Amino acid sequence: MHLVSFNVFRTLGLPNTTVLKPDQFLQHRQLLQEADWVLFPEYWQLNALVHGLKCRVFPSVASYRIGHDKVEMTRAFQTVAPAHTPWTLIEANGPVERERIWQAMPHPFVAKLPKASMGEGVWLIESRADWQRYCDVTDVLYAQEYLPIDRDARVVVIGDRVLTAYWRTQADQGFYNNVSRGGHIDTSPVPAVMTDLALSLAKELGVDHAGFDIALVDGYPYVLEFNRLFGNKGLVAGRELQDAILGYLRRSSEPSGPREPSDPRPAWPTAV
Repeated sequence: MHLVSFNVFRTLGLPNTTVLKPDQFLQHRQLLQEADWVLFPEYWQLNALVHGLKCRVFPSVASYRIGHDKVEMTRAFQTVAPAHTPWTLIEANGPVERERIWQAMPHPFVAKLPKASMGEGVWLIESRADWQRYCDVTDVLYAQEYLPIDRDARVVVIGDRVLTAYWRTQADQGFYNNVSRGGHIDTSPVPAVMTDLALSLAKELGVDHAGFDIALVDGYPYVLEFNRLFGNKGLVAGRELQDAILGYLRRSSEPSGPREPSDPRPAWPTAV
């Protein structure tokens, strides 16, 4: 199996892997077309690689397209798992829409910038002034109910399996659970109801490389978002991550024979 990678740090140590610079990919058309997999391209390369050169990419196209924007991501969650998605309102940023959301949302609530990551662009809205400051810096209004939690779980899905899961507890200044914003890692066991939800979402949406953020409220799991390029804090050893990726690529490369009849819909978790 021959691999081509555009991210040396995420594929370091993978066997039979050629690393290319993203901005030079058109100089290597034949190499890319002959590769079994093209790994971790930049988002802007995706259409040319998949539709132009007919490459098979990892992470999956769905991982890129859905994970690129919180609006698209939330709408996908609302489609396949509405009961596990916090109540969210998404509107164009206009005066009527601003007032409609302000009146509809119980206070406090959460507002997000659609393309932010690593905990950036997440606002706790407690006052009109907070809401105004948020509205002044976004093109799209994204408002979500505030869940009464002091932690969430990061569930890492590689391919068709959960690789690891750990808790992220609230930062010292409160509100943020993201480790990059001061949250803390807790390796206490994560309930299966949370890992089951992440894996069900990944399978239903075709996402094969993601860190899902799952909240638990009175034993009931809610999906907040996922990150296609998740951080490595709290992960198992790097070799285990690479082995999981390589194993999935090999399994996905094997010809598939007739399958036993099964329910095509994943089983969604219930409260514990």
